[in-house]
Amino acid sequence: MATFKSFEDIEAWQRARELCSSIYELTVVGNFSKDFSLKDQINRSAGSTMDNIAEGLERGGNREFIQFLAIARGSIGEVRSPLYRAKDRHYIESENFTQLFEKAIVISKLITSLMKYLQQSDFKGMKFHKP
Repeated sequence: MATFKSFEDIEAWQRARELCSSIYELTVVGNFSKDFSLKDQINRSAGSTMDNIAEGLERGGNREFIQFLAIARGSIGEVRSPLYRAKDRHYIESENFTQLFEKAIVISKLITSLMKYLQQSDFKGMKFHKP
């Protein structure tokens, strides 16, 4: 946590933002754009991933950050499941599915690594840091 000053510095957040943008672009064209429920769910879960990373860091404590990272990891898992539905409904090609799915896996691994780092760190968070 001491190596970055804002959530924008966190690689998992950066990649989640890129994935969120890619998913949005995918959902505004063709038949996918008309499947309002699926379109909304996948966009919300992608956004939730990056939002929870940001909120967790801004809370200022490692325990809270880890908790929000766990939620973010759940959200990125939720992105993967509707991707299967989108593929099964022929809204996306197999190649697009694979690229997005692999990006989601990388984000999940980055979040997990950050959680492990924080769990092993003696630093308890910025709100406990005395200036």
